[in-house]
Amino acid sequence: MIPISNYPIYIFFGVLPSIIWLQFYLRRDVKPEPKSMILKIFFYGVLMTIPAIFIETFFFDKVQFLNLSPSFLFLLDIFLGVAFVEEFLKFLVIKASVLNNHEFDEPIDAMIYMIIAALGFAAGENLLILLSVGSQEVVPGVFSSSLHSLWSQIFEISLLRFLGATFLHALSSATVGFFIGLSFFKKEKRWKLIIVGLFLATLLHGLYNFSIITMRDSLKLFIPFLLLTSSATFISFGFKKLKKIVDLQKENL
Repeated sequence: MIPISNYPIYIFFGVLPSIIWLQFYLRRDVKPEPKSMILKIFFYGVLMTIPAIFIETFFFDKVQFLNLSPSFLFLLDIFLGVAFVEEFLKFLVIKASVLNNHEFDEPIDAMIYMIIAALGFAAGENLLILLSVGSQEVVPGVFSSSLHSLWSQIFEISLLRFLGATFLHALSSATVGFFIGLSFFKKEKRWKLIIVGLFLATLLHGLYNFSIITMRDSLKLFIPFLLLTSSATFISFGFKKLKKIVDLQKENL
């Protein structure tokens, strides 16, 4: 049982990684979004962790009955049961709350709002993980108390997820946002572009999860690092690309 007095600590360390990345990416937006929209989309992202749990559990249970090899079932779970489900749910937040909203008036907004929804989702995941850790009995080490061990574990999890899973969520959703932004200029191809974005986001998300689960030794760090840095480079290019297209259109007016 988790003491009520500990909940603020779990909430702080659960949300902190998302807040740091959110502040970083909001600076990329020349025309800041309304704070009310930012809070709403972030909160909706947090809420999406609830259907994600049920859908993923349902998927895992059902695919076990398929006459498939364990290796293929594992890949289905990683890429469809987790990566695609989570990327699609984050996209649904934007589709339901942003795409037809009057505040959604610039291509770059698509990347910003997708990142906000993703960081909300990541915060929800972080909080659930930390609460799970907090509910377990922590065995103290030789030179540390159980309380010290618990707080150290919480800090380590929060730091690792800041560098890994939270950043991954932002990058994968920003990929979808980039293709939504491109659809501003090719409205007849909007859904084709969104599907491409979802596919690439799912691929990135799935490869990351696959690497941290299956890789060993130095590859367990190198492959995720390579995926995150290359994706971060692509997203940086995406922001510049959309801004350049908008600037060119303004010059031609």
